[in-house]
Amino acid sequence: MSSSASTPTGSARKPRAPSDVTRASLTPETWIEAATEVLVDQGIDHVRVDLLAQALGVTRGSFYWHFKDREDLLRRVLQAWRERATENLTVRLESATEDPMEQLRGVLSLPFRGRAAARAARIELAIRAWARRDQMARFAVDEADASRIGYIAQLFSALGFPVVEARSRAFLLYSYVVSESLMPTLSTKAQKDERRRFAERLFTQKLGL
Repeated sequence: MSSSASTPTGSARKPRAPSDVTRASLTPETWIEAATEVLVDQGIDHVRVDLLAQALGVTRGSFYWHFKDREDLLRRVLQAWRERATENLTVRLESATEDPMEQLRGVLSLPFRGRAAARAARIELAIRAWARRDQMARFAVDEADASRIGYIAQLFSALGFPVVEARSRAFLLYSYVVSESLMPTLSTKAQKDERRRFAERLFTQKLGL
C-alpha cells in the first residue's frame, strides 16, 4: 500500500529516516571503496566506522546493515583487493592469449598501464604497510604473493623450464614487477621501456652450463 494514501492533503511528506536512505543508496562496495581510499590516503588507523560514516554523510547505524563490525569491513577490504589485484587480473591475462610468452609480457607490462597501474600500486603499498603490523593483512599479502608467483611459475613451466627453476624465475620476475610498481617516478619512459625489454630477455633466456 502506498504511504501517500494516508498522508493528509497539504501536509509535508515525512522524510525517510537516515537508515532507510542508506539502505536504499549505499552498498557494501561503497563502504569498501571508501575504506580503501582512507587506507591509501591516511593509513589503517583512520579506517574507522565513525569517520567513514561522516565522510559518506550517513549514520553509523547504517554501517551495521552491511557489516558485523570494523573487523568484518577490513576483512572485506582485503578480499576485494585480492579479487581485483590477483584473481581477476590473472583471469584477464589468461583470457587475452593462450601463449605463455605473451602472458609473461602481459605481466611485465602491468606497472606501466597508466592511471590504473598507479592506483593499484598505491593500494598495494598501503596494504603492505598495514601488513607489517597486522596478522590478517599479512596473511592476505602472503597469500596474494604466493598466488601471483605460482601463476608466473606455471608460465615458465609451460615455456619448458624445470619446476624448481620456473619457481626461481617467477620469484625474480615478480620482484621486478613489484619494484617497478612501487617506484614509478625514478626513471623516464624510455628507461622503463628499455628495462622491461631487458627483463624479458633476462628472465626467459636459457642459462648456459
